[in-house]
Amino acid sequence: MSENGDPAAVLMRLLWGYTTTGLVVAAMRLGLPDQLAGGPATSAALAAATATDEPSLNRLLRALSSIGLTDEVEPGRYRLTPAGALLQTKSPTYAVARVSTDETVVDGWRDLDYSVRSGRPAFDRSYGTDFFTHLTRDPGLSALFNASMGEGTQDTADAIAKHHDFSRYRTVVDVGGGNGTLLAAILDAEPALRGIVHDSPEGVAEARDTLRAAGVADRCEVHAGDFFAAVPEGGDLYLLKNILHDWDDERATRILANCHRTGGRVLLVESVLPARVDPAGPPDAYLMDINMLVNFGGRERTEAEFHALLTAAGFAPAPAVRVAGLDEHLIEGTP
Repeated sequence: MSENGDPAAVLMRLLWGYTTTGLVVAAMRLGLPDQLAGGPATSAALAAATATDEPSLNRLLRALSSIGLTDEVEPGRYRLTPAGALLQTKSPTYAVARVSTDETVVDGWRDLDYSVRSGRPAFDRSYGTDFFTHLTRDPGLSALFNASMGEGTQDTADAIAKHHDFSRYRTVVDVGGGNGTLLAAILDAEPALRGIVHDSPEGVAEARDTLRAAGVADRCEVHAGDFFAAVPEGGDLYLLKNILHDWDDERATRILANCHRTGGRVLLVESVLPARVDPAGPPDAYLMDINMLVNFGGRERTEAEFHALLTAAGFAPAPAVRVAGLDEHLIEGTP
């Protein structure tokens, strides 16, 4: 038991979890991480720079120090911690932080009980449409979401490229490949390989720039389309990174079935839930599973559940293999 073994203290920390998110949101909206990028500053100086009430801002900075995002180096003078620096606009995690705390994402959690009762996303009820259709109507959020997906992939791309033997393929199609970050890393590691990035028009909007920057644009095509309708022909490997967890079983199977029609193999890159919850393990995967429920209608899955999807789509699944140093697993399916 944490919190000095006091169950009431544990419960209160959980009940007040939303306050931590509020602190992070306020810090980003006021631009405090950027203001502190140059070094320690007083609450008075920061209040002048951010046009805020100094006593109130000082209270916010103290609270930020209590959760580890700033340090009060002397009374009324603060500096960023390494964790706080990740909230700067130049940080590769900034878009992830913005999307994770956006009101459209947080709203769904307030109606979690609705999703549990109905099995349907609370997001759809609140906004009158699904999350991805909503993105097409909100260019700002769409840009942030696509950037956050690219940021999340950047950290894993090189590890995946090294972990799996992509040299045995001629053409890799990255289904739902977004801005091309993952495929660019794979093509860079395999000079004889060709690729195709396939995603919605909004998803691939920056793919050509990513591929050019990586020096692989001459070996990679960019296709805009709907993977529920079809995927590009011509690949001998269809790569799906964190795609199936966005969708329920019926739609996930439809995506895989479209890949199966091409005759190529599939390679899933996904988090894999253990068959049984380990109470000593981190809760992250299970919290993400609930996020998929309330906002997307998708789910995190066990290895057996991924194998069931692959089998239903006509693939023979291989055992899940964890990528060293990552929470991601690779699951290959052969037609």
